[in-house]
Amino acid sequence: MSRRFLFVLGSARDAGNTELLAREAAAQLPTDIEQRWISLAEHPLPDFADLRHDSDHVRPAPDTPAGLLLDATLWATDIVIASPLYWYSVSSLTKRYLDYWSAWLRTPGLDFKATMTGRTLWGIAALADHEPSVADPYVGTLNNSAAYLKMRFGGVLLGNGSAPGDVRKDTAALARAKTFFEQDAPLARFPFETGGPGVQG
Repeated sequence: MSRRFLFVLGSARDAGNTELLAREAAAQLPTDIEQRWISLAEHPLPDFADLRHDSDHVRPAPDTPAGLLLDATLWATDIVIASPLYWYSVSSLTKRYLDYWSAWLRTPGLDFKATMTGRTLWGIAALADHEPSVADPYVGTLNNSAAYLKMRFGGVLLGNGSAPGDVRKDTAALARAKTFFEQDAPLARFPFETGGPGVQG
């Protein structure tokens, strides 16, 4: 299967530091690799309703935000969560998108878990702190989500930035971005199974 990258932008700010870092990394991908970019702020998902003990979820219509994101997620071989670090984890927009994975796991006819197995999850985040360990909850969220679905996990590319454009000053992060997607993405494991998730800090 040829690789297809879905970039899920989880910032509430247009063209923020996380997106700038993501586009720097994406620019290094070979031209024959397809890319799709979806801003969660431009396609807001409704509040997530947990129906698992009441009824099955219905596949969303393709012209809705949920339908758009579902189809794009199923299309992708590589899903890149590009969310800034908000209160030490992913943004609320991103968390809602991941909550919808729970619905898709329980949507008849999708076989979402089997489809996602073997695909790759990546993370890219800008944070204001210079200590990468503060992003451990963020990394854990993505690593454990990938582990549950038996996906591969490429780790998280971190860059420093708070004010607009700050990440452009983080020359180390920009250098890491040039080879981020070249690295091997191992099968994700829960921390109790291995030494834990990885950070490209």
